[in-house]
Amino acid sequence: MVIISHIFDFHKPFTHDKTPNIMPNHLLNNLPPSKPKRKKRQKSVAKDSLPPVKPTTGFKKWLKWVFLTLIGLFFAFHVMVVALLAIWQTQPIHNSMFMILHRLSTFNGVEQTWVDDEQISVNVKRAAIASEDANFASHAGFDIQGIENAIKKNQKAGNISAGGSTISQQLAKNLFLFPQRSYIRKGEEAIITLMIEQMWTKERILTAYLNVAEFGNGIYGIEAAAQHYYKKSAKHLTKRESASLIAMLPNPKFYEKNRKNQRLQNKTNIIIRRMGGADLPDSE
Repeated sequence: MVIISHIFDFHKPFTHDKTPNIMPNHLLNNLPPSKPKRKKRQKSVAKDSLPPVKPTTGFKKWLKWVFLTLIGLFFAFHVMVVALLAIWQTQPIHNSMFMILHRLSTFNGVEQTWVDDEQISVNVKRAAIASEDANFASHAGFDIQGIENAIKKNQKAGNISAGGSTISQQLAKNLFLFPQRSYIRKGEEAIITLMIEQMWTKERILTAYLNVAEFGNGIYGIEAAAQHYYKKSAKHLTKRESASLIAMLPNPKFYEKNRKNQRLQNKTNIIIRRMGGADLPDSE
């Protein structure tokens, strides 16, 4: 009653008493326990929990696109090579990379007439093997000893001055690749050489080589060379004439203008001496 009278005592003026109300213990004990106020936790984000900053993905996508494009071009190129080799296995060859480059660089045509194996003098075949690839009939496209000698020569010279290429390798280069020397080109040349050796006979390889080899400015093939230099067909070339034409192959444009060059004459004589020991491939 004391408390109630105190609360409802309207006669006392209202004052703001800062002193807390004191309740008897027996009433305090009956009050329900008050829940403690929970302090709001501020979310603190640790630096380690932040997601990593991703690098720019544009460059990665571009790099991936370039890589896939190069791979696609690589396979497409070799599919084309296989298709052309299948066609040229029986059909005449009237185009090569060297011929195309000549047309594009000079805006002039080329002299080239395809002739089959029986229309080429045996002297030309022996001269080519004696000069360019002594083991042509027996190897599988690569002359290991020749490659080792070329590597030693290049190391000594400090640049790529010798290739050690076989007739099959030279044919691969002439048909599909650029003339500039590099180890990348040699690698591609090796791949195409393996294709040629697997798909063509040795006789076909030699015939194709003699029909697309460069013998002067815009002069391709042994028939065009025979007509240009000796006014006769490739079938009727003599030993010396055959050796002289084959001796031109490392630098045909120079020797076209310097037919009496002493180095050319010396090489011609060496080829003639070696022709007797040149092994021709068997007809398959």
